[in-house]
Amino acid sequence: MSTKSDSWGSRVGLILAMAGNAVGLGNFLRFPVQAVQNGGGAFIIPYLVCFLVMGIPLLFIEWSSGRFGGRYGNHSTPYILDTMAKGRVWKYIGVFGIFTNIAVAAYYCYIESWTMSYVYHSIVGTFNGMSQADVAGFFQSYTNVTESTTGIPGEAIIFYIVCLLLNTYILSKGLGGIEKVAKIGMPLLILFGVILAVRGLTLGTSGASDIFPDANAWDGLNFLWTPQFDSLTSPKVWLAAAGQIFFTLSVGMGTIHCYASYLKTRDDIALNAVSAGFMNEFVEVVLGSLIVIPIAAGYLGLDWVIQNAGFGMAFQTMPYLFQQWGSALAVVAGVCWFGLLFFAGITSSLAMGTPWMGFMQDEFGWKKNKGAWSFGLLVLIMGLPTVIFFNEGLFDQYDYWAGTVSLVVFAFLETVLFSYIFGIKKGWAELNQGADIKIPGFYKYIILIVTPLLLGWVLVSSVPDWIDKVKDNDTNNKEWFANEYYAENFDGTGKSFGTVEEVTPNSVKFSFEDTKKVFDKETEKVK
Repeated sequence: MSTKSDSWGSRVGLILAMAGNAVGLGNFLRFPVQAVQNGGGAFIIPYLVCFLVMGIPLLFIEWSSGRFGGRYGNHSTPYILDTMAKGRVWKYIGVFGIFTNIAVAAYYCYIESWTMSYVYHSIVGTFNGMSQADVAGFFQSYTNVTESTTGIPGEAIIFYIVCLLLNTYILSKGLGGIEKVAKIGMPLLILFGVILAVRGLTLGTSGASDIFPDANAWDGLNFLWTPQFDSLTSPKVWLAAAGQIFFTLSVGMGTIHCYASYLKTRDDIALNAVSAGFMNEFVEVVLGSLIVIPIAAGYLGLDWVIQNAGFGMAFQTMPYLFQQWGSALAVVAGVCWFGLLFFAGITSSLAMGTPWMGFMQDEFGWKKNKGAWSFGLLVLIMGLPTVIFFNEGLFDQYDYWAGTVSLVVFAFLETVLFSYIFGIKKGWAELNQGADIKIPGFYKYIILIVTPLLLGWVLVSSVPDWIDKVKDNDTNNKEWFANEYYAENFDGTGKSFGTVEEVTPNSVKFSFEDTKKVFDKETEKVK
């Protein structure tokens, strides 16, 4: 992206674009599920504390770093970090951040394409007359590329490519294209969210049925908003809250660096950072908590919601729940809900493209058009496996390692750089230069001490989980290999009759018909 031609058209456009970067699918799909899985009200207090002592400081760090690097004509994380510290290692750490961002974009655009598809299916009436089980089955068929929900082969791949093409085209227009989408998408997102939130608030017990006689939307709200102070001593809840803050604010991805690099030296960053952060929290905590959980609890009951909480719950339940409002309102609600998710998704996915484009500009002098289409091609190459092998768990691997672990690692490193290598004195002065608000002085010490300690604790506490993930992945791969390859070969018919009976660190025991075999992992031979 050219530093001569690209700039923000207005402060409102910048704030909406920054808020759009943060406000994404995680606000409406991930936050409610995280809250349910971590005790409802037990989750809210740690979540808000993490926002204040980790989220806001990281926003300050990334806005300050971005504007500082932009002063020297740099618009990508590798070059911005290289400007702040001597030594090429920081540039390579920035490159690590760039590719983490691309990996997130690869699977994020796939979820975004779901929302585009569901808007289409809501309009044409695909969900009319479906039971909740039918709607859940539709989702399973859609994510299985060997099946079809409409008679169109590979429908999921088609919508993914269309979604990616739309993102790439808008990115090729530079900051102006992103700003236009944010100015349209963010107000519509909030409007759609308010409409559905009002319905969630007014549903009450009117959705109860013979199957779910105790269904009550207020039970969902009470569960989410009743504080449980014993949560303050649970490391599991604190880790979940910290992870959600990373996911929702889009820190550690390089997008804020890139956006802020187009600001002038005296442009405010303090108030902009706080405004974007709190707008995101309003959408997530207020709107995000008033839609999926209350509406689902209002028809299916709180116990059902707690038992079935998951990332795909909204896709597997909401079309059915909207049908209970009548066919006409079902279309309106479906367009509002999945349209809301689409705008939340595209404002975030567009932001994910800017770090790569900035890097190509800084490194090779590429113009925005070339940078945008190279980003689209790279995301397509990395993303198609998540589409094709979704049911094999590859999507979840991307989400865990790129969308969780790598973000925390990068954020910890950039916090150390800002506070101890660039220097908190210079960093604090950069943050306050041109500020439209006075930042409380204690935040200087939160950035210097509390934030890196908290990030370090999250990293150290997560190591056992990383090890378990690696072991589980190895076990799953060997089990799949034994089932799909060796069982087929030994049966001799091309059909898999083999059944895995036991998986150990060194072998996989499986059987077909009356024969038992052992696959040795080290020699990769069957005995």
